[in-house]
Amino acid sequence: MGLNVAQKLIKDHLVSGEMTPGAEIGLKIDQTLTQDATGTMVMLELEAMGVDRAKTEASAQYVDHNLIQEDSKNPDDHLFLQSAAKRFGLYYSKPGNGVSHPVHMQRLARPGKTLLGSDSHTCANGCMGMLAIGAGGIDVAMAIAGEPFYVKMPKVWGVKVTGELPDWVSAKDVILEMLRRHGVKAAANHVFEYYGPGVKNLSAMDRHVIANMGAELGATGTVFPSDEETRRFMKQEQREDEWIELVADEDATYDLEEEINLSELEPMIAKPTSPGNVVPVREVAGEPIYQSYIGSSANPGYRDFAIASKIVGGRKVAENISFDLNPTSRQMLLDLSKEGHIANFIQAGGRLHQAGCNGCIGMGQAPATGRNSLRTTPRNFPGRSGTKEDRVFLVSPETAAASALTGVITDPRTLDMKYPNVKEPKKPTVDVDLLQVPLPEEEAKQVELVKGPNIATIPKMNALPQDLEIPILLKMGDDISTDEILAGGARVLPYRSNLPEISKFCFEIVDETYYDRAMKIRDQGGHAIVGGQNYGQGSSREHAALAPRYLGLKVAIVKDFARIHWQNLANFGILPVTFVDKEDWNVLEQGDVLQFNQLRDKIQENNQLEVKVKGKDKTIKVEHALSPRQLEFIQMGGLINWVKERLNR
Repeated sequence: MGLNVAQKLIKDHLVSGEMTPGAEIGLKIDQTLTQDATGTMVMLELEAMGVDRAKTEASAQYVDHNLIQEDSKNPDDHLFLQSAAKRFGLYYSKPGNGVSHPVHMQRLARPGKTLLGSDSHTCANGCMGMLAIGAGGIDVAMAIAGEPFYVKMPKVWGVKVTGELPDWVSAKDVILEMLRRHGVKAAANHVFEYYGPGVKNLSAMDRHVIANMGAELGATGTVFPSDEETRRFMKQEQREDEWIELVADEDATYDLEEEINLSELEPMIAKPTSPGNVVPVREVAGEPIYQSYIGSSANPGYRDFAIASKIVGGRKVAENISFDLNPTSRQMLLDLSKEGHIANFIQAGGRLHQAGCNGCIGMGQAPATGRNSLRTTPRNFPGRSGTKEDRVFLVSPETAAASALTGVITDPRTLDMKYPNVKEPKKPTVDVDLLQVPLPEEEAKQVELVKGPNIATIPKMNALPQDLEIPILLKMGDDISTDEILAGGARVLPYRSNLPEISKFCFEIVDETYYDRAMKIRDQGGHAIVGGQNYGQGSSREHAALAPRYLGLKVAIVKDFARIHWQNLANFGILPVTFVDKEDWNVLEQGDVLQFNQLRDKIQENNQLEVKVKGKDKTIKVEHALSPRQLEFIQMGGLINWVKERLNR
């Protein structure tokens, strides 16, 4: 039986385990990606582990999230990251160069390779025939050190693509349609693979859009074939010599299969406050808006900006509309300028921002309270925009531009104009200097890490005790995102390298009293939390595990976990367990005291254990899905302690 593309990639990089869905496998990692919101901790972890130099084929550190320099914290960390990239042999992309995912795609992505990134949207580079996976920072640090990446063998979900996109419909509508069909967690422990005759009608950047938001479906990754379109893109980037063809065998099969006919799609929109809350644009047309925002890793291509430019060209956006443009790379910004698109945006009333993630992660451009904001970004979790009571809708560039003109949510097909024809520049810009190349090894050894006053050493993590008696400090419902566990944005992320300070923002969107209550009992044994379905969806930021850990979180009991957050919890010594009977979620209450007896022994002996509720004559059953390797380091207090012991043997 033949193999599909995902299976070929996994087979070529398998170093341990069997390719049986659900079994833990170890994968050799060829490339890594870190960005500044997560990379500072990765670099501190490399230092703590005593790593000398990256063992990967290519590792890159990007600065694209924390660009606002309202004080010294962010620029200090930028200098730290630059020095760490030099010290450990990494490529480095400075502030203003652009968003990590499209820049990596332009300069480093290679078909047939594996990429692990400390950003959940690393999966975007699956558009290049790569196995690209988002993970917690410490997993990426391990990969940089030459260790395999461990993950549950995913099922492969084949999506046969047919047809061709109609006018006014683009790649964003494809992935929004997938979210409309399946919601935000249906694809857990799956890799999507798009194949079929319609794939040739999707450009490399169209594929990037679709692969990027596979994260919103809960997928481990998204894979496209490496074909003539991939070759065309790499030739455009002057890297054709790195191209290889990688397609599914003719007799390849998939664990799940479905079809998406591009010709039948229409403009779609994700309503607040979930990427899975999708309806056709026509169903909400007419609602007034405050903001229309174009950019981010979920719509990073030249075409995405050029089509919007042509829609607003020679016109003015509606009165009082904030029309925000966020170029995704310095290279693209040059092309947009040369072709007159920036002039179109500005004359129409647009606001031009620097190349980077910006408002996507709450770094500026926050909308007014309670007003509708249309964004081409990948997520609309509560408060992610920087405004606590936000109303963010996710749309295509066509819908965003059309709505900016009218001042209300608008189906772009209703505009009184012909669909604009967009062609790429005849000689697109190729900026080979976007990435500073790694220093030679001997020179790198002489580099000292530049640490500003905001960088704090990672505190020691204590081992898991044998007996544990802890209160439930917080009880939550379904779909709690990492942005709700620990917000992003300009207030919070500057403390990404200072765990004691960033912990003060922990769970503030859910319960503003959590930090104070946690600190009162942190040294008395800590606490537990209870959650519902899809707990920890969204970002790979390991701070969402580290901060609660610092505050004394010992056990998380939920109905089920999002993949990356589950792994992050285990990595930092927090026991992640699920209810055997999901109805027991109703039994537990905030304030209940849980008793775990012979905990270390029982999690080794069995994947199920009983938990007593003190003083209530109640017992519930929970279970874990940890591998023997994970059980070993979770008992030691986390992966850092495990690595230290290995290095000191």
